Amino acid sequence: MILETKRLILRPWQEADAADLYKYASNPEVGPIAGWPVHTSVENSKEIIKDVLSKPETYAVVLKDTREVVGSIGLMIGKDSNMDLPKAEGEIGYWIGVPFWGQGFIPEAVRELIRRSFEDLKLQKLWCGYFDGNIKSKRVQEKCGFVYHHTEENKPWPLMGDIRTEHITCLPREKWEK
Repeated sequence: MILETKRLILRPWQEADAADLYKYASNPEVGPIAGWPVHTSVENSKEIIKDVLSKPETYAVVLKDTREVVGSIGLMIGKDSNMDLPKAEGEIGYWIGVPFWGQGFIPEAVRELIRRSFEDLKLQKLWCGYFDGNIKSKRVQEKCGFVYHHTEENKPWPLMGDIRTEHITCLPREKWEK
């Protein structure tokens, strides 16, 4: 599945994207605040494409004008989510490389994935989360219509081997349709 917005193409990840992925995922400002370790090599990025980013409804965020992969966005439905959701609900996760922060690319991508979730996949509710201190992610969620639902404190996060506080937001289909 390939999705398009005004400035972006959202398409499945390919192993050939490993160099672009490493370029942005190796920056310590990106992964740790989103809950995943810094990429250590192009080969490491290639493995992550194969093992993590090749899942259904996971997309490379590609700039239309340069065709460069600059981030990732994914929809995890039901039990595939980090929240153990019912099958009519999904969780959206995303990140973008530091040079592209503050340009509205991720809200644009999130809005398209919301549209796909509700119109094409007929989901009833979407969820997002952000860790304490990740104000940029919080702002994306607010801009896209998600509202605060609850906070989970002292949450073990195995990918990083630490304990975190995660704030959970929600967007019901009825609210989006208005």
